Amino acid sequence: MRVLFLGDIVGRSGREAVCKNLSQIKQDHKINFTVANCDNVSAGFGINRSAYDELVNAGVDVLTGGDHIWDQREINSFINDAKKLLRPHNFPKSCPGVGARIFVDSQERKILVIHLLGQVFIKYQVNCPFACAEEILSNNALLKDVDVIIVDFHAEATSEKMAMAKFLDGKVSLVIGTHTHIPTNDAHILTGQTAYQTDAGMCGDYDSVIGMDKNIPLQMFLHKRKFDKFQVAQGQATICGAVVELNKFGLATQIYPLKIGGILGQDFKKNN
Repeated sequence: MRVLFLGDIVGRSGREAVCKNLSQIKQDHKINFTVANCDNVSAGFGINRSAYDELVNAGVDVLTGGDHIWDQREINSFINDAKKLLRPHNFPKSCPGVGARIFVDSQERKILVIHLLGQVFIKYQVNCPFACAEEILSNNALLKDVDVIIVDFHAEATSEKMAMAKFLDGKVSLVIGTHTHIPTNDAHILTGQTAYQTDAGMCGDYDSVIGMDKNIPLQMFLHKRKFDKFQVAQGQATICGAVVELNKFGLATQIYPLKIGGILGQDFKKNN
């Protein structure tokens, strides 16, 4: 089985790139199941209903949010009905939506997707992601209860993401980080056969500052004050993510990164 995970989709540029290319990517890489992070998909902040429908119709099986999940006001009116959308599980149970759900693919495999929010350098004071993960897995063991377990850990600190991977090694199929928008060069398989990458990167315009028009954050760094609202960069997007191959036990045998289109997707060759 092959799983495709796409990093944070940022704004119209990222959304259009994913919708335009996803079918071909799935065909080229023999993908059976697709998860994409949508924390910045609607004007750079959260997700609205039209963007949700657009990505689901394009072939995304599950969308995960993050710390911007509540930024679009209309999210509260549709998240309970959006069965392919997850908000971080470690928000209080009083919040609408869910953070973990079992999906069934065309081969009748049960795929548990867990979405967690980090605690280090994150604006929300959420419940402990490690305890939340442990609680979910106590009732959903790999191979016994479900066939595949995918964890999107939306966190800032690389150390926290790495610690989560070590904590879940051998218990889940994949732990992959989102949030920082920068693809890390550390995709590998842990000793317990869990696939891991610290951050999948973003699907967005890299001629930017983490997907935003570069001029506004640059002025903030230079002059130490806020000048204007962030605007999403609208140049050609790079689609960043990872492909993970799993065996019949739901454990990883291969993981490799994807970088398609835009600046990062260019084939840079050494000058002779």
